[in-house]
Amino acid sequence: MIRYLILLLLPLAAQADPLRVASFNTELSRNGPGVLLRDIERDDPQVIAVIGVLAAMQPDVVALQGMDWDYNNLALAALTAKLKAAGLDYAYSFSAQPNSGSVTGVDLDGDSKSEGPGDAQGWGRFTGQGGLAVLSRFPILTDDIADYSTTLWRDVPGARLPVSDDLPFPSEQAQSIQRLSSTAHWVIPIDAPGGRFDLMTFHASPPVFDGPEDRNGLRNRDEIRFWSLLLDGDIGTAPTGRFVIAGDANLDPNQGDGHKGAIRNLLADPQLQDPEPRDSTGSATTVAWKGVGEMRVDYVLPSADWQVERSGIYWTDETGKQVEAAATASRHRLIWVDLSIRQN
Repeated sequence: MIRYLILLLLPLAAQADPLRVASFNTELSRNGPGVLLRDIERDDPQVIAVIGVLAAMQPDVVALQGMDWDYNNLALAALTAKLKAAGLDYAYSFSAQPNSGSVTGVDLDGDSKSEGPGDAQGWGRFTGQGGLAVLSRFPILTDDIADYSTTLWRDVPGARLPVSDDLPFPSEQAQSIQRLSSTAHWVIPIDAPGGRFDLMTFHASPPVFDGPEDRNGLRNRDEIRFWSLLLDGDIGTAPTGRFVIAGDANLDPNQGDGHKGAIRNLLADPQLQDPEPRDSTGSATTVAWKGVGEMRVDYVLPSADWQVERSGIYWTDETGKQVEAAATASRHRLIWVDLSIRQN
């Protein structure tokens, strides 16, 4: 009988510790291929600060944005090795070629040129600039990953594509090949101790740096809307279990440029919950841009069937003082949520 009770309690014991999921736009992007790997190996101060932030917060699963991708994931492997040396062992990782820097040979931004960074599927000077990566303590089920990054923008239900003088902007040809994702949209299954869940991650285009046609603003809108469409089964395959959306939406629900209804609608979706993380001073700011101000643009949004234990933003310490490593690492702040399985 005792042995039987122990066996019954084992699953509960495995679920006892909350799962910490984080999102962090590291801004580990450089001006050329291979430069990030060099800086990681040289212990560049920004790299060391990023490692310090992650080591301080110890997320079990973290979605990273703004990290240059290379074909063999050498930079990611080097960063993972540095994290392990700092006491943070991520046995599993995933990254793949993003749309950023993916050459098209077509004028996509309307500047009458076809070889600039704005003519890539996502803005980038070289293939993989400012990509995405996921680090996890627990197995990533790579065979079941859903990559929606090649979805054409025009094929998204309810998409609003830019027009100028009542014509497709910048051209019909451009819109016929333009993908929705400026970086990527991934659904990554993770085999956590409490059971499998889907990490849904992305990095949307900033809704600025365009003209009256509002190309970037409209794209940002639909990149965010993609998750609402996925949850409703209007595109792709809707998740059937627990999930967490973690990424940089580049959109504040209340201030700045952009179509705020997209992020407001996502935050209000009854299929998920918004923990509204805050730092020790009570601020919900996740980024500070010079000349623009402080905004909330980074999100960790668990599905409604999780129990949110705690959440936060790593920017100030318990006294409200600025954390030096966080300020050195990135203009963006790491946001985290501690989750457990909701007991019905």
